[in-house]
Order: sequence, then structure tokens, then C-alpha cells
Amino acid sequence: MNTEKSDLYAAPLDNQWVKSSYSVGNGADCVRLMPIDGGIALDDSKRPDLPPLRYTPTEMAAFINAAKNGEFDHLIEP
Repeated sequence: MNTEKSDLYAAPLDNQWVKSSYSVGNGADCVRLMPIDGGIALDDSKRPDLPPLRYTPTEMAAFINAAKNGEFDHLIEP
């Protein structure tokens, strides 16, 4: 793991989680994001036993832009 990614995994999770308005019910079935020092943490609320993944702003921007452009639409059932 490169230094930049190592730094992200050392960053504390001390901000508020943000969930999509598309989340179901009480928010127990959602992917959540949290701003952290140097990047963004990503968490699955159904699996609190797993550590959140961490991404740089560049990585997250690439993913969000690709999703906005429909590059992952084929992965979702019609």
C-alpha cells in the first residue's frame, strides 16, 4: 500500500456518516460515506464488523463521475 493510502487508513473516523436519500427504511441497509483527513471513508451499515474502505479524493471523484455517466448501469438489474 502506498504512503497516501496508508495515511488514509490511519485517519480517525470522527465525522458524521452521510447516507444516500435512496437508502431503505431506517438507514440500516445503506452504503455510507464520511469525510476523513485526506479522503473519504466508505462503510456498509449492515456490516459494522468490517472496517470501512478509504479512498483518496481522486479515486472517489473517478468513481462518482463514472457512475454519473452510467458506466455501472449494467450491474443493476432492470
